[in-house]
Amino acid sequence: MGGRKEGQGPLRKYFDYLSDDSRFGAKSWEKAESAMLRLCYATACDKAKLPPSDVEYVFSGDLLNQCAGSAYAMRDCGAPYFGLYGACSTMAESLSLAAMAIDGGFCDTAAAATSSHFCSAERQFRYPLQYGCQRPPTAQWTVTGAGAVILRREGPGPYVTHITTGVITDAGVTDMNNMGAAMAPAAYSTLTAHFEDTGRGPEYYDAIVTGDLGVVGSDILRELFAADGVELGVRYMDCGRLIYYIESQDAHAGGSGCGCSASVLCGHFLHGMAEGSWNRLLFAATGAMMSPTTNQQGESIPAICHAVALENARC
Repeated sequence: MGGRKEGQGPLRKYFDYLSDDSRFGAKSWEKAESAMLRLCYATACDKAKLPPSDVEYVFSGDLLNQCAGSAYAMRDCGAPYFGLYGACSTMAESLSLAAMAIDGGFCDTAAAATSSHFCSAERQFRYPLQYGCQRPPTAQWTVTGAGAVILRREGPGPYVTHITTGVITDAGVTDMNNMGAAMAPAAYSTLTAHFEDTGRGPEYYDAIVTGDLGVVGSDILRELFAADGVELGVRYMDCGRLIYYIESQDAHAGGSGCGCSASVLCGHFLHGMAEGSWNRLLFAATGAMMSPTTNQQGESIPAICHAVALENARC
């Protein structure tokens, strides 16, 4: 699912639904985000030919206080629900936990979903929209978008074959308008751990995809690996750089928000895997774990990254 700005971007054709005014028929931005995620979850269940109430676990989260967007979206779905907060890493977190629940024998079917909305996120984390605050070049645009996947124990794939859970990394960045610099070290930490744990190098994957580092953060990540003598090359992409025409859509350093990596993964990349464009994909969503309160108190911004390997063939 996506909003109006997302429908003007280069990935338009991969969305199942785009709202012309980003309100999704609701009266407030927060209600719009819940309506968007509810529609996204229902659409994923419909594609899976599965009644929403038959899903055994739902793992979902968003950027709002107390994960209100997800809680209100899922309150009538009838499925057991886990509310998650991983900031912009939530899609990888929910996907990891859903896969672990199935692999551990606790269920046969689980859903992973998340969302973000530009207007609800701006109101909570930065300034009221009416204020018209000027955004610096390092700022990213919170995506109005949602993504959901249904995981099953058996099926034709793609398969979750490996996960690498991140550790919190703090680079000392305090600028809320420079999320890329805050999150890039977390992506470097998790991807490095993934390669060491699995014995795989970047060349194993057809695509290595980070979530929301944007222009600034993805350039930093390349530099961190280059210092180790590792070139990520053309296989490396970032959802925040892909979702918008950055210059013409005035997205500054690109997209961000839970819905950025969620919608790009569930639309663009899973569609490409189904077509065989990529058979081995490493999805590494990143999140900045601050709150408005901690930022006002002068705290730095801790970050996290979780990596999920998706492959068209079972390992």
